[in-house]
Amino acid sequence: MLFTQYYLDCLSQASYLIADESTKRAVLVDPRRDIEEYLADARARGLTIDGVINTHFHADFLAGHLEVAAATGAWIGYGHRAETEYPIRKLRDGERISLGEVTLEIMETPGHTPESISILVHERADAPVPYGVLTGDALFIGDVGRPDLLASLGVTADELGRMLYDSVQRKLMGLPDEVRVFPAHGAGSACGKNLSTERQSTIGEQRRTNYACAPMSEEQFVALVTGGQPAAPGYFAFDAVLNRKARELFDPHRAARPLTAAEFAQAHAEGAVVVDTRDPQEFATGHLRGAINIPADGRFAETAGSVLSPEHRVLVVAPQDREEEIVVRLARIGFDQVLGYLREPEAAFLEMIAEMTRASRVTATELREAQERPEPPVVLDVRNAGEREQGAVEGSLHIPLAELTRRLDEVPTERPIVVHCAGGYRSSVAASLLRSAGRVDVSDLLGGYAAWQSLHAAAR
Repeated sequence: MLFTQYYLDCLSQASYLIADESTKRAVLVDPRRDIEEYLADARARGLTIDGVINTHFHADFLAGHLEVAAATGAWIGYGHRAETEYPIRKLRDGERISLGEVTLEIMETPGHTPESISILVHERADAPVPYGVLTGDALFIGDVGRPDLLASLGVTADELGRMLYDSVQRKLMGLPDEVRVFPAHGAGSACGKNLSTERQSTIGEQRRTNYACAPMSEEQFVALVTGGQPAAPGYFAFDAVLNRKARELFDPHRAARPLTAAEFAQAHAEGAVVVDTRDPQEFATGHLRGAINIPADGRFAETAGSVLSPEHRVLVVAPQDREEEIVVRLARIGFDQVLGYLREPEAAFLEMIAEMTRASRVTATELREAQERPEPPVVLDVRNAGEREQGAVEGSLHIPLAELTRRLDEVPTERPIVVHCAGGYRSSVAASLLRSAGRVDVSDLLGGYAAWQSLHAAAR
């Protein structure tokens, strides 16, 4: 058996290539939209990709099933509850897919979404214990898939939570301890609240350590897995629907083009959104007025999907030679309307000097001093609810970053604003978003809540 895990850090997303070495037949599971890495590996090993299976309708990225099928002729498989605009093979509980000796077995595990499946991997058709199980978003390492996402249109979180209880507590925990667990996501993903950084585990280890795998009643389970979830990024509903559609294919050769300063300025004046992906400090030193700072070195795609709309026409400012990377990362979540980018931002900025501005950043000490004034600033906390439970700036307003675009009206307009997150990444995004929406006196907190906490610990 050939078994390869591909892990995309930016989206905490795992996909898999499984093949039989004797027959050279393979199946891809949960591939992303830019598929060249999979195809290159298949060519290098002389493999034929027979099929591509999505464990469910993904909400956090645009899956590459259509691209794989177009490139290889592979069939596309989903759980039998799935309904799509393109032809699919509906896979049912207990169904076996033979690649030779290597055999895949479908296990229906609804709960994260109604059509969710897991895939048992057998090294040999008659093996008494499966090699592993690809759990999709039903079972993570340290967590289970949240049942409250908009991916499950028309089904309530309570209904899905009860399905998930059966899938996790009876089906997956019914497997032998030694079966390896390979999930579709890891730490950082908004598909759960307690995901581990580990990329594989075993059923036995999850039975011992995963809070949602401990014996409990259905009511306890539902309350546990629906509570304390992070705010879902706004693009999740868009991707969940688009993954059902016969959409346009990703073309790696149709890249966004470099623009002159004049072309860039004209497109910006006509309403295109400038996404500046440089480091927050570089951005603060000088950027185009109205630009939104979403640093490339971080959870760029998920963050972009939280603060931008898929309908936005986008102009990119990127670190040198990373422009095409940024375009691909936006395409992975279905944001394809990139008009172009600045090839040499620093030189272009000199031509657009009248449109340049700086951003205010304050230290924890400066924030404490500002709070002692007669008119203190509004402190806006853009962390998730679970983070805030560990401590907060007294009197701060809490709006998670993923909810900020639709809750801008809740941020007071008559006072200065200081935005903070945990360490400084999300606060730069949020502060730039507020400025682009017309707020004038906005700063972000250097070092985030960690710096604030350290300041107060030192003062004790």
